[in-house]
Amino acid sequence: MIWISDNNVASLKQLKKEYTIAWKKYTFETGKLGLLASWAITMSDTHGNMLFTTAGFKQVWINKKADFFPLVVDYQEKYYATGKIWGNRFMKREARPSENATLTARMIDRPIRPMFWKGIVNDTQIICTVLSSDNASELGSWWISSASLALLLAGTPFEWPVSGVKIVLTESWDYIYDPNFEQEKDAKLHLVVAGTLDAITMVEAWAKQVSDREMLGALGYAHDIIKELCHAQNDFLEAYKKQYAFEELEASYNVTDESLYEKVSDYLTEEKLQVLYNTGKKEFQYALDALDLEVKDYLVKNKIYEVEEHLHEDILESADLDFVGDLVYKRVKYVMRKKILENGERLDGRAPNDVRAIVSEAGLLPRTHGSALFQRGITQVLNITTLGWPEDKQIIDGMYEESEKRYLHHYNFPPYSVGEVRMMRWVGRREIWHGRLAERALEPVLPSEIDFPYTIRTVSEVTTCNGSSSMGSVCASTMSLMNAWVPITAPVSAVAMGMIYDDVTWDYVILSDIQAQEDFLWDMDFKVARTKKGITAMQLDVKIAWLAMEVFEKAFSQWKEASDYILDEMLKTQSGVAPSLSEYAPLIMNMKVHEDKISPIIGKWGENVQRMEKEYGVKISIADDWLITLTAKDQESWKKTIQDIEDKIWEPELGYSNEGEIIKIIDGVGAIVALKAQHTWMIHISKLSKERIQKVEDVVKVWEKVKFEVIQVDMQKWRIGLKKID
Repeated sequence: MIWISDNNVASLKQLKKEYTIAWKKYTFETGKLGLLASWAITMSDTHGNMLFTTAGFKQVWINKKADFFPLVVDYQEKYYATGKIWGNRFMKREARPSENATLTARMIDRPIRPMFWKGIVNDTQIICTVLSSDNASELGSWWISSASLALLLAGTPFEWPVSGVKIVLTESWDYIYDPNFEQEKDAKLHLVVAGTLDAITMVEAWAKQVSDREMLGALGYAHDIIKELCHAQNDFLEAYKKQYAFEELEASYNVTDESLYEKVSDYLTEEKLQVLYNTGKKEFQYALDALDLEVKDYLVKNKIYEVEEHLHEDILESADLDFVGDLVYKRVKYVMRKKILENGERLDGRAPNDVRAIVSEAGLLPRTHGSALFQRGITQVLNITTLGWPEDKQIIDGMYEESEKRYLHHYNFPPYSVGEVRMMRWVGRREIWHGRLAERALEPVLPSEIDFPYTIRTVSEVTTCNGSSSMGSVCASTMSLMNAWVPITAPVSAVAMGMIYDDVTWDYVILSDIQAQEDFLWDMDFKVARTKKGITAMQLDVKIAWLAMEVFEKAFSQWKEASDYILDEMLKTQSGVAPSLSEYAPLIMNMKVHEDKISPIIGKWGENVQRMEKEYGVKISIADDWLITLTAKDQESWKKTIQDIEDKIWEPELGYSNEGEIIKIIDGVGAIVALKAQHTWMIHISKLSKERIQKVEDVVKVWEKVKFEVIQVDMQKWRIGLKKID
């Protein structure tokens, strides 16, 4: 608020309006908090949730030569919002952003950034702060809408309202908008969608193998709610303009002078640009750099662009001609798009629906629990699976209730993977984002903890990248998991797709498996992971102003074809789950026992558990529901421990026969036999032989082993009848 001061702030009147969106009530309020921000908005609902969003738009001290839009988005989780004091004894305040906050900030950025005009260089900052939370939901539908409204109220050159919604699809085919944590647990589809009044612009989805029809239906449902939120933003903006002095902020642009574009275009004929086709990644860049120099030379020598004669002969490298690179880039993009739209000719000679050649290998690292190498073209991902004990789960201690994470996927993108030399810093947003995408793609096919009690970590090392490394991570992870004996319910493959659209003819072409050199061409970019049955994860970004559902339908069909082909190639290398566990992996087993049998397993003050852990070198944990988890370093220790536990809870049944050792003889009565562990019973003298005998010692002796059979069981009186058998 540029017109506010200490003298008039007390008389400032706040603007507050309530809206009903998809049967839920939300309140927009401004003029109360963040009075020196370019503008600020508070969104709240009837459950005590409140999100405070500020928009900052810098108009002085701007770097007018910046070659990118300096937009920064931060999402802040405040522990006080949920009534929680976080930290340890030495640190009690919020520290670095959590992984969830990092992912949320990136998700806000994706649909917001394209709504600014190309070339804008004003430093812009969005800060979303959670002030109050009912601790029941993640405020999923608020992030993008509040940022959009703050930018509109600030008078920034923001094109039109963008809204975001989060929905889930339940097993009973019910859509739930803005779901809580409990509703998310049982959902078959989770969907975050952003869009405008006329188009979907971003999708982030993870699902339990949903069909194309289910995904299309969910997108349509989400867009209907997006429209309601966009109308609410427009209504609030109009009310704001009536109450406050609305001022449009002045934007600064660094836009390439295109006055010479026609000359550059005429010179760079399609024949000249043919040198960019059917080349490697580095060769493509070398050829593109050579074209830049060639065009600069052409412009100077033909006096199309005048330079001072006294300048050094390396004028072609001077900053005065930096604009030429942008013009060459524009011409290359035009020709490449034209060839694809007209005859389906791609840079590397593939047809639009072709996938690059696939090479794969499994089990290539001898000491790891599982490993696989997946290569598509020259994009190469090495994935390693490590199986850990249940205690290795990651504790998620964020703003919300503490939770555990059993499956972890970590993605690493070192500089050598793209032929660069640069400092390696902390894990960045890109690594966190791609890692979470692959993690979501595989979570739906992992075995339950009851069936497979391991903590699972997969690490994707991108060793070479020419596009689509995140999807390569999904494929490599699938193979690596199977190689590590993880019984996934279905293998998952993934592929990155693109779409090129002609805004004059409305023609479009879907491209399968886009490579790095094609990455700047697309109007729509979408990544999908799926099994043969259905979709497990999807990510989509759109640049164009419309996106008809027919485009989705065609894209779904083409990416299913591509992912099925990739999956078939993967299964040629790792056809299924490995037949056995690596000898270097821990051995874990779950046993569910009745409450009545826990006591003999634990022993007095836990002494029996302690004895087994010490004697066999194992770890034994017993959950509240009497689920016993046993972790052993090797199979021999595991077998001994299982036998020990089974002996403790063994109950005899009629007809059971085995061999036992005589540990005591009672004259004239019978012989005491050790059956299992500390269980002992007596064979009566009358059951030691078919003949009548006078002395027990005539038939058996102490420490002699005899065969016996159970002929009577009365567990209420703890009476077991045995007889000696030959």
